[in-house]
Amino acid sequence: MANATNVLASGIEITGSIKFSNDMIIDGKVDGEITSEKGKVTIGENARIKGDIKAGQVKLYGKVEGTIESERCELKSKSKLVGDIKTKMFSVEEGAILSGRTDIGC
Repeated sequence: MANATNVLASGIEITGSIKFSNDMIIDGKVDGEITSEKGKVTIGENARIKGDIKAGQVKLYGKVEGTIESERCELKSKSKLVGDIKTKMFSVEEGAILSGRTDIGC
């Protein structure tokens, strides 16, 4: 299947690392690292992540405790990040909460 999207629905909890290619939508709880070389990960409004995220693109609607490293990172209006961001392109909507440092354009 070309361009398959992986989904971790609300109500699912995972302890451990997740590695994927293509795209992934996470709306459950993850306690561990989330990694993808070039893939796009969307952290849904119900998601609660404790761990680092490294992906091509990250869209954050939910809550993350950990660092984000990506080419592009977007914090949406109801999102909360407690951790640092290292990204080339960064956008943040009004209402988003960021408690950490940002390293943009590297």
